[in-house]
Amino acid sequence: MSKIEKKCRFCKARLRYTFADLGVSPLANSYLKPQDLQQMEPFYPLHAFVCGECFLVQLEEFGTPQEIFSDYAYFSSYSGSWLEHARVYAGQAIERFALRPGSLVVEIGSNDGYLLQYFKSAGIDVLGIDPAANVARAAREKGIPTLVDFFGGKVAGELAARGKQADLIVGNNVLAHIPDTHDLLSGLKALLKPGGAVTMEFPHLLRLMEENQFDTIYHEHYSYFSFMTANTVFASHGLTLFDVEELPTHGGSLRIYAGHAGDTGKPAGPRVKELLEREERLGFKKVETYLSFGEQVKKAKREILQFMIEAKREGKSIAGYGAPAKGNTLLNYCGIRTDFLDYTVDKNPHKQGLYLPGTRIPIAPPEKIRETRPDYLLILPWNLKNEIMAEMIGIKKWGGKFVIPIPKVEVI
Repeated sequence: MSKIEKKCRFCKARLRYTFADLGVSPLANSYLKPQDLQQMEPFYPLHAFVCGECFLVQLEEFGTPQEIFSDYAYFSSYSGSWLEHARVYAGQAIERFALRPGSLVVEIGSNDGYLLQYFKSAGIDVLGIDPAANVARAAREKGIPTLVDFFGGKVAGELAARGKQADLIVGNNVLAHIPDTHDLLSGLKALLKPGGAVTMEFPHLLRLMEENQFDTIYHEHYSYFSFMTANTVFASHGLTLFDVEELPTHGGSLRIYAGHAGDTGKPAGPRVKELLEREERLGFKKVETYLSFGEQVKKAKREILQFMIEAKREGKSIAGYGAPAKGNTLLNYCGIRTDFLDYTVDKNPHKQGLYLPGTRIPIAPPEKIRETRPDYLLILPWNLKNEIMAEMIGIKKWGGKFVIPIPKVEVI
């Protein structure tokens, strides 16, 4: 740790404990154009700490939100399983919260309108807020009103002053993306109607640790939450968590439900108490619990490289499927470049023709898999492995096999 004192972004306690040190890495979504290949790339420490007071796992802020999110390469609608997840959630939320025409649903980090389209089709008013102009443009083309801005207390206050308070605020995989947690929570508090609800989904730190999901650590994820820490953070801004669901998405996520403190219509359900007690039993209130994760990560790296080395010694070819941010953490940490991985493919045309940051592995359309017939297909977005294996089942015709790197190397 450097001599510069690091402080927790939530409670301001001094950060003294390493959760995982993944060396240095470029920003995970800083894909390269062909003309960039002759230029130097900036690399930043990818070192996660855990606060010994509030137990928030966090990175230092190197890439600012403006640098990372103003032009964003991730479009949610390219995953069929994620669209279905959004459609089912929308139906459940409409029924649970009695949403109807005249109700307002606001999504923070609304991306290309993948979720709000389902509320809109039910006749409910919607508003998306996203800082990336390129994905906001795609949402507007679907008829989703989208404000291009970074959400926080200022934006929320302006909307509330114009009478645009929300019956439901949604934030899917956005909680970790905002470095100023206090500004985010103050914004949620200001934007939420009396009697309204907030739901947020985010990868569950418990699952990250249990299943060795170190590749979900990258610079655009500033924070990593247990339910216990999320409960503390929301309560500090007058928001009470009244329910929680454990979801399979992104390798294991939580969907938390929050309302204004004192809202008698939203008493805390049994799942809140059960998960808080389970995390405490598993040691999430003890800093020692977090300190063993770094060794798990080193072991995973050795196993991934062992597979790669043995495959190449046997003369096998390896291609990748997907160009997700998590894949860039895995490849950069393990030092995997074109000496191991010939190329990767991605369905997102906004990534095709570009190169992965750091490793400079080329990104091609999925059709290249059939053209080159690799022996192994390394699935980088392993959380979508079932969807991808069903889509690419044709590789079995030439004896190709799938490789799942997380939580341990699995060849199928």
